[in-house]
Amino acid sequence: MLDDHQHPDFRTHFVREPANLRHYPALVLNADYRPLSYYPLSLWPWQEAIKAVFLDRVSIIAEYDHEVRSQRQAFRIPSVVVLKDFVRPQKRVAFTRFNLFLRDEFCCQYCGAKGDLTFDHVIPRSRGGITSWENVVAACSPCNLRKANRSLRHSGLTLRKPPRQPSAEEMHAIGRRFPPNHLHDSWMDFLYWDAELDS
Repeated sequence: MLDDHQHPDFRTHFVREPANLRHYPALVLNADYRPLSYYPLSLWPWQEAIKAVFLDRVSIIAEYDHEVRSQRQAFRIPSVVVLKDFVRPQKRVAFTRFNLFLRDEFCCQYCGAKGDLTFDHVIPRSRGGITSWENVVAACSPCNLRKANRSLRHSGLTLRKPPRQPSAEEMHAIGRRFPPNHLHDSWMDFLYWDAELDS
């Protein structure tokens, strides 16, 4: 296994386990001062942020009041870091369960319910339907059971919008509408600075 400093994708590797981010996560910005990702928000554990500072890969933009100590010195924990080298954003959105739910804004594409979500093949696989952006939608369990193995026409259900492959820009825009539970004050200037202001 490669060390972090040898890993070619270290700058785009976000820790997504909430348990690892409970204490003093650092918001990671690209060299253009935009977050690498809005959803999940690009966060590193404080240990990774300090390591990246020592390896001269990031600059510290803001810090927590809290300090950590080594044998020789004390360090303020970074709360916002910016990469020194620009990471080109990915153009292709990976077809994953999480991204599918995000595209569909975490609601059933048949009835609009927001809980108990699974996914459904619009054209059932037993009828030749494939697993793709254009044929899979988020669906609540009751609608999924109601539709079963039938076509839309025979099930009596209708889609709220036709499923299609989203662009990375669309996914960023959707992701910004779903902020995480914890947003540190020092992050706010960098999260929505490119949003249009209300008139």
